[in-house]
Amino acid sequence: MREVAPRIAAACRDNGFFYLTGHGVPGELLAGLDAAAREFFALPEPQKLEIAMQHGGKAWRGFFPVGAELTSGRPDLKEGLYFGSELPAGHPLPLHGPNLFPAAVPALRETTLRYMEALTAVAQQVMRGVAVSLDLDEDYFAAGYTANPTVLFRIFHYPPAEAGDDGWGVGEHTDYGLLTLLAQDSNGGLQVKAPGGWIDAPPVPGTFVCNIGDMLDRLTGGYYRSTPHRVRNVSGNERLSFPFFFDPDFAQEVPPLPGRARAAAMGEPRWDGQDLQAFAGTYGDYLIAKVSKVFPQLRALP
Repeated sequence: MREVAPRIAAACRDNGFFYLTGHGVPGELLAGLDAAAREFFALPEPQKLEIAMQHGGKAWRGFFPVGAELTSGRPDLKEGLYFGSELPAGHPLPLHGPNLFPAAVPALRETTLRYMEALTAVAQQVMRGVAVSLDLDEDYFAAGYTANPTVLFRIFHYPPAEAGDDGWGVGEHTDYGLLTLLAQDSNGGLQVKAPGGWIDAPPVPGTFVCNIGDMLDRLTGGYYRSTPHRVRNVSGNERLSFPFFFDPDFAQEVPPLPGRARAAAMGEPRWDGQDLQAFAGTYGDYLIAKVSKVFPQLRALP
């Protein structure tokens, strides 16, 4: 960790994004997940809607159709599947509970659960590097904020944009939690907001794109900055992406870190004008408020 920590620090301060290699996730696992996802998205819409998100209740798992998710206030040109840690029905916390899997694609259940388990281990390891980069003990996060992490996983399918369409798959946004690990197919489309303008983050075989989220920005008092990004699918092809979100304990508050990280804020205003230090409450409070803007119907659930 000591040898990679300075590189992690530089990436988190410069643009909040970096590529991860040597992660140990078998290529055949992602290939199997990709194949099962493509089989699902090729189903007729009525079959996909058998596991629509409204059937998941407040656990907020399952399928949503094109245009049902709002990012930056406009419908996204994508459809997708929402998953999370597999938990019993009737869990008392929102965004927690059993996943919904399609009967027509039985392979999707096994590969999704295996993938989330593998990515959880990778994310814990990356956060060890992040801790060292902040002059903290290697297990600072694993022993606290992520001892019981909030794990959320999405599979997004972007259909080809129609002629004359601008291809906006996802509008400008930052991620909510600590760390995102993204696998994407060969069609690209991810763009990151850099000081000089938007730059592409193209797929690199065998790697994950990593980016930090709002809670790491908050924890570090702005020393590490969550960076706006967006997706434009102008490839002319359908696109699949697999974002894995590794976030703090849902029930835990997220105060600034001790020491150098809190004291070394960069000072420039955030892209959206939000003051992350002004938020009070648990990570779950923050997450529910954010997700309710993306899916307004979540607010109406008991």
